[in-house]
Amino acid sequence: MIDNLSLALTHGLMLLAAFLLLRRPDLDKEDAAPAEQEKPRRRRGKPGA
Repeated sequence: MIDNLSLALTHGLMLLAAFLLLRRPDLDKEDAAPAEQEKPRRRRGKPGA
């Protein structure tokens, strides 16, 4: 009984999480995160060199 309950609970929570993620309106937008595109790239190596 406990095995079926734990399987149903975990699968139900995963189904709920997937449903809530798929309902997000920003999934259909290409430019959802413009702030990340404008950040300058960091240099590798020693600072000041």
